Amino acid sequence: MNKLEVLKKCKLFRDLNDEQLNIVEKMSTYEVFEPGVVVCKQGSKADKIWVIEEGLAAVILQVGPLAQRQLQSVSSFECFGWSAMIEPHARTSTVKAIRRTMVLAFSGQELCDLCRTDPEMGYKISTGLARMLATRLRHAFTQLVGVTSEDQ
Repeated sequence: MNKLEVLKKCKLFRDLNDEQLNIVEKMSTYEVFEPGVVVCKQGSKADKIWVIEEGLAAVILQVGPLAQRQLQSVSSFECFGWSAMIEPHARTSTVKAIRRTMVLAFSGQELCDLCRTDPEMGYKISTGLARMLATRLRHAFTQLVGVTSEDQ
């Protein structure tokens, strides 16, 4: 699949038109993570944001020095590493590849700069980011309290 197809299916970028997607696509690079690789650690500096083209990764909350809990998983066309776009740019969770995971990687700073210099794109990307965070938060709450969608 090409980069543009991946970006069109990602909640973060789905509101962008083709011209805007071409700009964002040029900012991305490919990265691959093998199973078991920790992509980012909770509390570390956040400088990249990733969109999964194919694969599966776990979003893990470190709840103590020796305790962790997988909150959710992210897969094709989903994004992780959003804290690279929001101050204080610190990771809020650890992300670990479960399967071989191919991603498009973006510099958080470069995306923030784009949002500042192009207000229309900034609005669309910020709206996509808010949409993605709202979904992630809802899933995290559900996971933490042990409620399934059938219980609601």
